[in-house]
Amino acid sequence: MTTHYDASTTQTSDTAAWKPPPAAAPHPHRTGEPRPPIPRRLWRGRPEDPRWARPAFLGLLTATLLLYLYDLSASGYSNSFYSAAVQAGSKSWKAFFFGSLDAGNAITVDKPSAFLWPMELSVRIFGLNSWAILTPEVLMGVGAVAVVYAGVRRRFSPVAGLVAGAVLALTPVAALMFRFNNPDAMLALLMALACYFVVRAVEDGRTRWLVWAGAAIGFAFLAKTLQAFLILPPLAIVYAVCAPVALRKRLGQLALATVALVVAGGWWVAIVELWPASSRPYIGGSQNNSFLELTFGYNGLGRINGDETGSVGGGGGAGGTGRWGATGWDRMFNSEIGSQISWLLPAALILLVAGLVATRKLKRTSATRASFLAWGGSLLITLVVFSYMAGIFHQYYTVALAPYVAAVTGMGAGLLWEKRKETWASITLAASVVAAAAWGYVLLNRTSGYLPWLKWLVLIGGLVAALGLVFAGRISRQLALGAAALGLAAALAGPTAYTLSTVNSPHTGSIPTAGPAGASMMGFGGGRAGGGKGGFGGGMPGRQGQNGQSPQNGNGFPGGGGFGGGMPGQNGNGNTQGQGQGQGQGQGQGRMGQGQNGNGFPGAGRTGEGGMGGGMGAGGLLNGANVSSAAKKLLEKDASRYTWVAASTGSQNAASYQLATGDPVMAVGGFNGTDPSPTLTQFKKYVADGRIHYFIAGGGFGGGGGGTSGTASQISSWIEKNFKKVTVGSATFYDLTRRTSG
Repeated sequence: MTTHYDASTTQTSDTAAWKPPPAAAPHPHRTGEPRPPIPRRLWRGRPEDPRWARPAFLGLLTATLLLYLYDLSASGYSNSFYSAAVQAGSKSWKAFFFGSLDAGNAITVDKPSAFLWPMELSVRIFGLNSWAILTPEVLMGVGAVAVVYAGVRRRFSPVAGLVAGAVLALTPVAALMFRFNNPDAMLALLMALACYFVVRAVEDGRTRWLVWAGAAIGFAFLAKTLQAFLILPPLAIVYAVCAPVALRKRLGQLALATVALVVAGGWWVAIVELWPASSRPYIGGSQNNSFLELTFGYNGLGRINGDETGSVGGGGGAGGTGRWGATGWDRMFNSEIGSQISWLLPAALILLVAGLVATRKLKRTSATRASFLAWGGSLLITLVVFSYMAGIFHQYYTVALAPYVAAVTGMGAGLLWEKRKETWASITLAASVVAAAAWGYVLLNRTSGYLPWLKWLVLIGGLVAALGLVFAGRISRQLALGAAALGLAAALAGPTAYTLSTVNSPHTGSIPTAGPAGASMMGFGGGRAGGGKGGFGGGMPGRQGQNGQSPQNGNGFPGGGGFGGGMPGQNGNGNTQGQGQGQGQGQGQGRMGQGQNGNGFPGAGRTGEGGMGGGMGAGGLLNGANVSSAAKKLLEKDASRYTWVAASTGSQNAASYQLATGDPVMAVGGFNGTDPSPTLTQFKKYVADGRIHYFIAGGGFGGGGGGTSGTASQISSWIEKNFKKVTVGSATFYDLTRRTSG
């Protein structure tokens, strides 16, 4: 196994001392020799690489692609909220630019629009279907694996790069989010690119690599706002300290990278903020129709301190249990989140420390040490923020950690393997295998009844491998390789099993989780079509047994482990208007408070029967309504005469009808029904101008009592009093072209 070492060092990494790598062969086109054909270069790779290296890398990418593409269409539209926006952007360039939920451009999604663009372009080419929406996400996942491989392989060995790439590809939450249409796939890819570019910049001090890193982070801001900035401090410090150029030049280069970041992320923001509000869609998720307010409030500091105006919850002090689960140093390891990301996290932390110790005597400009600092620093700062943030937090957010865990694991394992004849290195490598195997046993043991034999194979295999690695420097290379292979298999067996369960199950809704049913328990969870874990115990808002059905799970929100019962209805059944009798299949470990029998907002893990204090019926916050063929036919009649064929409270309900009909549906109040858009006056004008045909009863939180501003409640009350009700099957509509006699 060869390692790319720092030419500036005088130490060695294997048995004797580190030494500079041999001079690379001159590039063919610089010596006048004809360059090999592109297929040969693609297959062969670098001249100095072993012949198997590039084919193995291409095999890794192919396997990842096939794994992530497997049964991709089973998830349908996945998150219908974002799929509706993709549909809108494929029909209207204005909706494409702003990220509108509907082609009528009433309101945007609650994120910048960049993450939607690849999906929208795909749908413009291939039409609206699951494959067209989700394949771009798959390609981002394959790209992230390639970037992590390339970043690790440059300073270490091809084997280390392959290990890192495999760890990323087989992380359960990565397999989930690279097959889903939330913003996190693009974010993870761009964050990995930023780390790669910074390490490249440290290698030779070239400005262009640092500028590319700034551009990657800036564009990531247009995918998921301030989360993209989490890794800025460690990356900036690494370059400022380690770059092989004068300090003054380093500072100037960092300034240029900052300019690139501002330009890449700010051009869109500037246009949106300067565009007259009267001629653009309302900025969803904000309370003042401002993207900057959305960025620094609901999507920014509110996520840290829990003060999220317009949100459905938040709060929860550090170290305590809030509405989004317990916070504290062990958050990434608990029963709610651990199975998503933490399989190799203990091993990665051990290997990070070992890597920093092994490179401590290298020169300031060591790119090898800078690699540990860049990837490891990004891992640590993201880990700390995720562990203590008190605002909205979902399990799938942890995909942001996956590239860092993978890179650190590959780098640390590669470095310690090369130094395995040193006692401390072999023992540390063995300790990392034990940590991975023991923690894998714990995670597998948490899922009752799931492959009970696997946990023992993982534990025993890991211990046997560790024993062999302790003596790796004293036994034959073949035996040492066998121990290393066994250790890698034991470390990856658990996450691989969970990843296979993930790709073998459809996932829908706003909050998907990876792994087999019962792998995690967290309030507001769910999203496994056909029944699963983590969701609202009872339907919401519930109407005549149609409690927020998803198309593939007609029992309220999928899964268990969420709100136990009615919220906030009376006597635990949410039936203040006689319309909250859904049969949710909750039966989870509600972590949302101490209420009993569904009495009030917090649940107690009981099977819920209630709704949201009555509300107006079908649909729900996290999954949309089940649109019948009769309802679809009703909305499609004379659809071309209207800007919006219907309006509904909450984006999920509106998205379901929009996807079913292909025509714009206005989401009153945005995602939660709590945004003050449109106002009652604006809505009345839309109706008077004949721009909306129907109002669909039901929807998000705003439908059952209004949101922060109460505009959704005002609109629904005005409609109930003034327009004729039309019942189609179990769904209720109000015809906004037919007034009642009153």
